[in-house]
Amino acid sequence: MWTSEPKGKLDVMAAMTRSAGQPVDGMVGITNGPEDDHLDWLSINWRQVTDDVRRLRQRIFTATQAGDLKRVRNLQKLMLRSRANTLLGVRRVTELNVGRATAGVDGRVVVLAQDKADLADWAQRQDRTGWTPMPVKRVFIPKPGTKKRRGLGIPVIADRCLQAQTLGALEPEWEARFEPKSYGFRPGRGCRDAIGAIYSTLNGPNPQRVWILDADLTAAFDRIDHHRLLTSLGTFPAGDRIEQWLTAGVVEDGRFTPTREGTPQGGL
Repeated sequence: MWTSEPKGKLDVMAAMTRSAGQPVDGMVGITNGPEDDHLDWLSINWRQVTDDVRRLRQRIFTATQAGDLKRVRNLQKLMLRSRANTLLGVRRVTELNVGRATAGVDGRVVVLAQDKADLADWAQRQDRTGWTPMPVKRVFIPKPGTKKRRGLGIPVIADRCLQAQTLGALEPEWEARFEPKSYGFRPGRGCRDAIGAIYSTLNGPNPQRVWILDADLTAAFDRIDHHRLLTSLGTFPAGDRIEQWLTAGVVEDGRFTPTREGTPQGGL
């Protein structure tokens, strides 16, 4: 018996569309249509696009649970070519993400509807024309509860769109693999879910664990081994693209530094 992929980001996007008062029915739905079609960003049927991506994500999730790796990889290739997946990725980084107005090293942000449409058309072509990732921009933000600052690596908007596109193919596979009680950096999960799980465990009829371990790994993201990370991805179709992001480097105060380990916090 297969379970369904947890609902999360896609449901939030659909809900935001409706709550913002944007028209849904009667709009143009553009999913995997011809690439030379003129894309009218303001007429995209986001409900249809979201549903198309959700169905494909569910197929990847189910194939992973079944252990059918060949089918998983074929579906992931389909997702990476999906027009709907690209549209959702561009919408996420230009309209929904908190950092949508934060530029990378190229100083570019995308605000106008036509620019978003052009960005989606560009991203759709990258599996054939190729793209060399740009280094991330290092910025520092206050770390809550301390006087320390946390470093972020901000990719350029183009890389963020391609990362969102890649995430659409990679995430459902790993959602099917992850432990059921892990809550960090997962769609549809967060601190409240972890708190609820802890409460249920400690207040059960016969609790076996009556203690909590609170631990923090120093500079955990800064020390992630690239080789081990890429090896865990196996034959994922966009593995080479992920490797390029990992090694694209960092620019801080105008100085470039290569990245031989770690992953930047600030991308997708």
